[in-house]
Amino acid sequence: MPYIKLSTNAHIADKPKLLRQLSHLAAKETGKPESYVMIELSDTVSMLFGGKDTPLAYLECKSIGLSEKQANALSASLCELVHAELQISPDRMYIEFSNAPAAFWGYNGSTFG
Repeated sequence: MPYIKLSTNAHIADKPKLLRQLSHLAAKETGKPESYVMIELSDTVSMLFGGKDTPLAYLECKSIGLSEKQANALSASLCELVHAELQISPDRMYIEFSNAPAAFWGYNGSTFG
C-alpha cells in the first residue's frame, strides 16, 4: 500500500531503473511488502519552485500506518536517491507525506480496514 509519486520538470532518462529503485526504497523504509508498493513518475512537467524553473521535484508518499520516524527516514532517502539519479538538489524538492487509515485504502474490491 505504499505509494510514491514523483513529478519533476527534469527528463528521466531511465524510467524503469528509477521505478525499481523507488519501489525497493518504499518497501524497505516502510517495512511493507514490495508486492503492495505502487510508484508513479511524471517527468518534463511544467513546474516552478521559488520562481525558477531550474530542476526541481515534488514527491507524494502515502502509506497505511506511516509514522513520523518513517517519514523522516524516507525524506532523507528520497532526497538522496533523486539527487543521485536526476541531479536535483534536495533544496529544490518538496515531499508530502500522508498516513492513510486502512479503511480508506482500497484494494482488490475491498479495503485494508
